[in-house]
Amino acid sequence: MNERPGNQLFDAYFTARDMREVFCDQGRVQAMLDFEAALARAEARVGLIPHAAVAPIEAACQAGHYDFAALGEAIATAGNSAIPLVKALGKQIAASDAAAERYVHLGATSQDVMDSGLVLQLRRALELIDSDLAQLGETLANQAQRYVATPLAGRTWLQHATPVTLGMKIAGWLGAVTRSRQRLQELKPRLLVLQFGGASGTLAALGEQAIPVAQALAEELQLTLPDQPWHTQRDRLVEFGSVLGLIAGSLGKLGRDISLLMQTEAAEVFEPSAPGKGGSSTMPHKRNPVGAAVLIGAATRVPGLLSTLFSAMPQEHERSLGLWHAEWETLPEICCLVSGSLKQALLVTDGLEVDADRMARNLDLTQGLVLAEAVSIVLAQRVGRDTAHHLLEQCCKRAVAEQRHLRAVLGDEPQVTAELSAVELDHLLDPAHYLGQAKTWVERAVAEHSALTA
Repeated sequence: MNERPGNQLFDAYFTARDMREVFCDQGRVQAMLDFEAALARAEARVGLIPHAAVAPIEAACQAGHYDFAALGEAIATAGNSAIPLVKALGKQIAASDAAAERYVHLGATSQDVMDSGLVLQLRRALELIDSDLAQLGETLANQAQRYVATPLAGRTWLQHATPVTLGMKIAGWLGAVTRSRQRLQELKPRLLVLQFGGASGTLAALGEQAIPVAQALAEELQLTLPDQPWHTQRDRLVEFGSVLGLIAGSLGKLGRDISLLMQTEAAEVFEPSAPGKGGSSTMPHKRNPVGAAVLIGAATRVPGLLSTLFSAMPQEHERSLGLWHAEWETLPEICCLVSGSLKQALLVTDGLEVDADRMARNLDLTQGLVLAEAVSIVLAQRVGRDTAHHLLEQCCKRAVAEQRHLRAVLGDEPQVTAELSAVELDHLLDPAHYLGQAKTWVERAVAEHSALTA
């Protein structure tokens, strides 16, 4: 009995379908059954069970054979998903080969099945996330280069500061994506490991065959055999969750920037338009940043889920009561939220609509004040820093009070014109001439992305 993955009303908005398939009931059950089939193969390899028992066990390790609703009801009594699944697996095997049934799940414990199954799911989740991050990085690299010299107002404390470029802003998003990809690569060896310890972590039930079975099982599942079982040492999972939290936060930053740039008062950058996208139920004119909303929403929700993982770390002795249970839906939900955020980020950034003319007009909203620093820096080299700063400060106040452009006020100020010619003032008050190292930052971000991708 297979469920339809992603049957929640908001799934299509907040979660990528391929990620929901990883963590739907069928995905969870199949991952645990993959562990059981691999365990049988491993134990046959080392001579612990007959090779004849493997085929019947493998044949029964197909999620489609099982009633997920019945398993769910049984979990409420059993306390975890492995206990009723192993019972159902045994019955399935016994129906075709009673002798093989006695060898199923030999030497393992419920948490071995669930945790190793989870690691198999996380391996697929990591692949999906890394693939989307790589694609997002490529999109951002292209967009950063496309807009490397497009000036817009830098904003500090939500106020106009000095000019930056859209390419530089996008390069900032790109750098965060690249670092997240690096973190995922670094944690793989710690995350993709087998969980196999038996009842209390000693594998005593397997006697001298314990290590050979564990090694063979790790090979069958293409996981690393860790130095010891980690039933109540949860740092591996929490590290992965933490990196996902960083990804969610970085994407939230991207979404926040775009939503602010889409505000009517700014109207500089927009999500790509599409029929029915971003409309209002009552206002025909609305164009809402619906993609950015997902990015910001995930960045808001994931930290709370991540706090659950951290809270669940001090687990008791060799098997936890309640703290382990708190993880079961938490980490999968983080994966799903990040996957949805990534899908929306890909849609948003690939089709960015940019109004460079509006950026230029907005840069001039303060009538030259955003270039006051540029004039002050040059003037300071001729009359001293304090004198130049005070003089520009007074000119700025006069420009505001008289509602005049700073260029006009500076042109009327003898202390300024005595040091700076009209040509120099025109040059200094052109945003295109005060972009600093914006181009360099783009080149560096793109180069780091390219180095990781190569």
